[in-house]
Amino acid sequence: MKTLRLKPGKERSMQRRHPWVFESAIARGGADSGETVRVESHDGAFLAWAAFSPVSKIRARAWSFVETQRIDAAFLASVCARAVAARGLFDLQSDGVRLVHGEADGLPGLIVDRYGDTLVAQFLSAGVERWKDVLADALLKATGLAKLYERSDASGREREGLKPVTGWLRGDGPTEIVIREHGWQLSLDIATGHKTGFYLDQRDSRQRFAELAQHRRFRRVLNCFCYTGGFTVAALAGLKAANALQGAQLVSVDSSLPALERARGHLALNGFEGQGIETEFLDANVNTVLREFIDQGRTFDAIVLDPPKFAPTAAHAERAARAYKDINRLALKLLEPGGVLLTFSCSGGISADLFHKIVASAGIDAGVDGYIAERLGAAPDHPMTIEFPEGEYLKGLVVVRKPA
Repeated sequence: MKTLRLKPGKERSMQRRHPWVFESAIARGGADSGETVRVESHDGAFLAWAAFSPVSKIRARAWSFVETQRIDAAFLASVCARAVAARGLFDLQSDGVRLVHGEADGLPGLIVDRYGDTLVAQFLSAGVERWKDVLADALLKATGLAKLYERSDASGREREGLKPVTGWLRGDGPTEIVIREHGWQLSLDIATGHKTGFYLDQRDSRQRFAELAQHRRFRRVLNCFCYTGGFTVAALAGLKAANALQGAQLVSVDSSLPALERARGHLALNGFEGQGIETEFLDANVNTVLREFIDQGRTFDAIVLDPPKFAPTAAHAERAARAYKDINRLALKLLEPGGVLLTFSCSGGISADLFHKIVASAGIDAGVDGYIAERLGAAPDHPMTIEFPEGEYLKGLVVVRKPA
């Protein structure tokens, strides 16, 4: 077995069961891409079994911290089965579910989502790439399904020295799928949609927005970076439950015309057409639209800001903070007194504390004061573990503008 020996003092994170070993922590040792290595402290004490990546700055990702553990097909099958079984611990009101969430489930670099009877997987590290066929079979056995589509086309593969790969890994079938979420339906294409096809992590935040719409009976809603309109559908579902659809105005903005077409299709899919609502789907830059609305004197009772990842790492945090501040400043200016802003950051390089400070600074510059009514995060099938705080990538705030 090949061995990585760490520099003195660099073993502490692994002793706390953090799964990553950075290039700078290694004194000596190496292996082939994805090969299992023994990780030792500077004095030779066992720390972990890990998958080696000769290209990535994260040179090794831990499989197990148990010295007697064999890293083989049986081990990986048991870890897959445990991850799938764990989803039964949560009340997930959807047939679109994240089954494997990388490091949080002991499978570093592996993302697996279930959409109905189809699995979609991203193999984003050298270790899971090496064990791809074993993992594919284990996942199908654990779920009792027969179809698995690969979406290994995320930027993380480049950092591991891996080329993008997409297509059916097991079985085949339509890539257009409709899932149930809470009380509504959403369509997606697993071959072309973002991530594995959809943003399942916002499932519970969409439900919370529906509850707010039902309680507050929003008249004017603005959904920015709307993608395929999940929050728009949620708002309409809430208004329908309150018998308040008539006269509601909803504006959805995104820079992707295909996404907006799917968002528009969701109105018919969920029976909202012909219900007396006014809808706009704008193929435009969000910052430009926000400024235009301010110039036009438009205001909204509820605004959603769910932008893409501005800061993939902490190194990008400063520039990203300016971008987050700008869109939140503009949105707060458009928010009616007493109105509700749901604002999010999915950037791993922006901590929850920093995001709060960014929104607070945006409010000061906008001349708007507000209450932090709630904090939101990813749905529970996208878990953060005790040993891996980096798993908390999605941060959200519900800001209520103080009444005039």
